[in-house]
Amino acid sequence: MNSTNPEPETEQVVDIQGIERWSVYRRLQELHIPCHCATHQPLQVTLNNSTAAIQFWSVVQQFKASRGELVEWLNRCWQLQQN
Repeated sequence: MNSTNPEPETEQVVDIQGIERWSVYRRLQELHIPCHCATHQPLQVTLNNSTAAIQFWSVVQQFKASRGELVEWLNRCWQLQQN
């Protein structure tokens, strides 16, 4: 018997305001991550798998994290790559 456990689908409601919300929405659309964004409503994102969840996190970080946080994260990635 061949049993596979597909990863559960999860819908997230994300409170991102203004222009950032539409920028995140457009980037998620480019990545083919199902999402919906109506005027004056929060962004709704459906995460079908762990890859989509990681991509979602990365997109949100690009718009929400400070420059210093992004530099620190990039430096940690470089350090991991050197080890």
